Amino acid sequence: MIEIRDLLIKRGGRNTLEIDSLDIPRGETLTVVGPNGAGKSTLLLALAHLLKPARGDIRFDGKSVKQWSDLEYRRKISFVFQAPLLMDMTVEQNVALGLKFRGVSKEEIQERVGRWINVLGIESLSKRRASQLSGGEAQRVSLARAFVLEPELLLLDEPFVALDPPTHVKLLDDLSNILRQDHRTAVFVTHNLSEAARVGHRIAVVAGGVLRQVGTARQIKAHPADEIVQVFLRELPQ
Repeated sequence: MIEIRDLLIKRGGRNTLEIDSLDIPRGETLTVVGPNGAGKSTLLLALAHLLKPARGDIRFDGKSVKQWSDLEYRRKISFVFQAPLLMDMTVEQNVALGLKFRGVSKEEIQERVGRWINVLGIESLSKRRASQLSGGEAQRVSLARAFVLEPELLLLDEPFVALDPPTHVKLLDDLSNILRQDHRTAVFVTHNLSEAARVGHRIAVVAGGVLRQVGTARQIKAHPADEIVQVFLRELPQ
C-alpha cells in the first residue's frame, strides 16, 4: 500500500528524516519507535503529505503522493495526535464532524457514529460536551472520530503518552484489538518497544533522523542493525 524510496525530509533547512526503502502492506500495523527527536513524528507528517520530500518519493496504492491532490489524498487518511483537539460540542457531534464536512447523508452519519461510539465504549458519553471529558475519554472520542471516516491509512502519533498508566494500558489494549479485527493499515508512533510489539505486526526503528531497521521485536533485539540501535535498546526501561 505504501512504498517509500530514497526519502529525505528537511525541516528548517536541516535533514530530519532519511529512509532508503520502506514498504507497508495493506492491513499491516507498523509501529515506529526511537528516542525523542529521532524523526518518528516527521515520518507521520510526511505520510500525511503535510511535509513534502526534499528528495525521493512516497507512493500510495502505486501512485506518487505528488500526483494526488491534497484534498483527494487526505480523504484517504486519518490522523490521531497526542492531544485530542476536540471541538466545543458533544461527543456525538465531534465524532460526526468529519462526515458532515464530506457531505455524508444524515442516515449514514447516524449509523457510522453509533457504531464507532459503541466500539470505543463511549455510548454513555454521547451527549456530554468535550470540555467535560477526562483525558482518556477525550482520546477515545478522538479515535472514534478517526475510525468513523473509514480511512485507508490511520496515523497515530503517541496518542496515549499523556494518560495515566491504567488508562494508557486499557486504551492500548482496546486499540490493538480494534486494529486486529478491522484489518486497517496503520502507523503507530511510540517510544516504548514492548508497547510497539503489542500493537504492531512489525517495528521500524528510527534514530538520528534515519530509518535504521525494520522487523519484529524479537528480530530487532536479537540482531540490532547497528550500534545506534544497540544503544537505543540498552537505554530502554527494562
